Amino acid sequence: MPWNLPIFLTWLRVLLIPVLTALFYLPFPWFAEETINLTAAVIFAVAALTDWFDGFLARLWKQTSDFGAFLDPVADKLMVAVSLLLLVKLDRTYVLFAMIIIGREITISALREWMAQMGKRNSVAVATVGKFKTAAQMLAIFLLLLNFPDFYGFNLAFIGNVLMFIASLLTVWSMLYYLKMAWKEIA
Repeated sequence: MPWNLPIFLTWLRVLLIPVLTALFYLPFPWFAEETINLTAAVIFAVAALTDWFDGFLARLWKQTSDFGAFLDPVADKLMVAVSLLLLVKLDRTYVLFAMIIIGREITISALREWMAQMGKRNSVAVATVGKFKTAAQMLAIFLLLLNFPDFYGFNLAFIGNVLMFIASLLTVWSMLYYLKMAWKEIA
């Protein structure tokens, strides 16, 4: 396993998952709820930024590796799945959104693995719709973790759920797109 800054950033994302979870499960009597929410949102934002930054640096510095290509999407899926489960538990978003997003992530990850075994990974390479889905999903999760009902007249929780709805629609659309791209291999 190579050790470099991009791999470190990916591992950091994995290590932030229990920290994020602990904020909502361990007693922090000296923290107000707003402080916990803000801290959780910042942790998630750092994780989301490292998701972009690790890949950028790996390509820039020519430090891409098979291990990094494996770990990066695993770290992403774990952070998103845990965050969605926390948001459902906190009653900040709908379980249907979480089911759609997590179900798609499992399905497409399995499809990509299967296609890679057949030497056809590029058949299900990341598409633009997947990037829009990720952007809507990350912003939605950030806003829902922040949970500010009134931020200069804007209800960020409501906006977060609107974005989560959009992310869910894009999730279904991207899943259908990837399945269509792989259909000749599946059928």
